[in-house]
Amino acid sequence: MSRFINPFTDVGFKRIFGQEINKDLLIDFLNSLFAGEKHILDIRFLDKEIVGETVEDRNSIYDVYCTNEDGEQFIVEMQNRSQVNFRERALFYLSRAVVRQGEKGSGWMFDLKAVYGIFFMNFRLDGLHDRLRSDIILADRMTHEMFCDKMRFVFLQLPVFNKDEDECETDFERWIYVLKNMETLQRLPFKARKAVFQKLEDIVDIASLSKEDRMKYDESIKVYRDNLVTRAAAIEEGKKEANIATARNMKADGLPVDFIVKYTGLTAEEIEAL
Repeated sequence: MSRFINPFTDVGFKRIFGQEINKDLLIDFLNSLFAGEKHILDIRFLDKEIVGETVEDRNSIYDVYCTNEDGEQFIVEMQNRSQVNFRERALFYLSRAVVRQGEKGSGWMFDLKAVYGIFFMNFRLDGLHDRLRSDIILADRMTHEMFCDKMRFVFLQLPVFNKDEDECETDFERWIYVLKNMETLQRLPFKARKAVFQKLEDIVDIASLSKEDRMKYDESIKVYRDNLVTRAAAIEEGKKEANIATARNMKADGLPVDFIVKYTGLTAEEIEAL
């Protein structure tokens, strides 16, 4: 039985990064993510549900939405499976946060604060390089020089990260290691290095959950596992359809049935029926 909560569930992720009482965890993660660029001293959580200006307009509901002491905004999300138009969805979310900074009247001079989108992805996103972190900025296509620093996307492909505990070199990598392996660990590492990991261990211990929180978590983990099963079934169905298409072409080329069986995994009866 797992000792710690699964951070990829809705309840688990928000317990770690979405609570005012534990905001030092999110601050530490953001500082590790942007190490050498910025150092956040404090954050304030904002309303996660952003209502559109018209009835027809869709709402934007974020996992975590906060601002730092300089007014910069951070949208932090966990996504367990790829979605149609995922990039466009991320762009919509950040654009909405930028637009909401507008002020009425002629005196406003477009003094925008930067908006950052940090997207934990428990899958590989088609078209991204096969690496953990991809930073997307607004830059000149020819010179690659930054055009504007007011919008930035950070995509974190968790399946790409395969380092062991003793191979983690930075606080950012330590955070990723802990999050990715949390449900299978019996102790959280790095506590001697940083006190924040001791606090993290205390709040993610399933035994520390109240009865009400445990019920919410149990429902959340059920949804998470159901989604995993659904995704696995969809992948298998896709493989089967691809094998059927391959077998059909091989059969049309006159290849022997036993040869097609060997390379597609279909049965002789399935191939004869094509």
